[in-house]
Amino acid sequence: MKTFVGSQQGYHIHGDRGGPALRRIKLTLQYDGTDYSGWQVQPDRVTIQVIVETVLRKMTGEETKLLSAGRTDAGVHALQQVASFDTASQYPPEIFQKALNGMLPRDIRIISSDYAVDDFHPRYSAKAKSYFYLIDCSEIRNPFLGRYSYFCKYRLDSKKMIKAAACLIGRHDFSSFRASGCGARSTVREIYGIEVKQMNTIEFLTAGFSGSFIRISVKGNAFLRHMVRNIAGTMIEVGRNRISPGGLRVILEARDRKLAGPAAPAGGLFLERVFY
Repeated sequence: MKTFVGSQQGYHIHGDRGGPALRRIKLTLQYDGTDYSGWQVQPDRVTIQVIVETVLRKMTGEETKLLSAGRTDAGVHALQQVASFDTASQYPPEIFQKALNGMLPRDIRIISSDYAVDDFHPRYSAKAKSYFYLIDCSEIRNPFLGRYSYFCKYRLDSKKMIKAAACLIGRHDFSSFRASGCGARSTVREIYGIEVKQMNTIEFLTAGFSGSFIRISVKGNAFLRHMVRNIAGTMIEVGRNRISPGGLRVILEARDRKLAGPAAPAGGLFLERVFY
């Protein structure tokens, strides 16, 4: 393996001895996940990774493989997904951004493209990630927010949800909030902050929509599969008075998925930001 810093562009180049020099490109993406089977490649499924890799192969002629900061589930959206790939092509990052946006579907956008050092990994280099979950508690479901929120026909007590959320902050075993098929070797994660915010208006495009909305925001060092959706679903149960605020701590400490609430639907969840 060889590594050195380009004297003019200031980026790292790496490659196998005798092979072509490779450059690592970092992409930051936004996407509406409604019509996709998540991020990760799956047999006979249309996923974000498949779409972007296909366009990259057309552009470079290389068998490109994307690494990502997180594997969002089917229907989940991203305001800042981060991915990287290695390429021997000489296209500068800004050309990748422009060309990809010209070929990608309109619900997937590259919002930035940069060189990355050769040991950069979108997932393992990240220090934290944040997600938010949007609940529409209005009397009438907003037709423009249907793809990006969970319409809850029950009145939710946001004060009890705020009180319950405090027990999740810190380093815990989150077994009660992971999916049954989660293959993580450790179920211990650290939540740096969680906020439950009641809102009467939401700004969308150029309009301000009035109603009753609750946003659950979570920031942590890493997350288990379906962890945020399971937390959101359990918080909804607290808001409905089906689980007491103190009961959430009992569920957390029990490390038993059967005690927690159902996973909230995917459409209300956004990967908000990846921190490096």
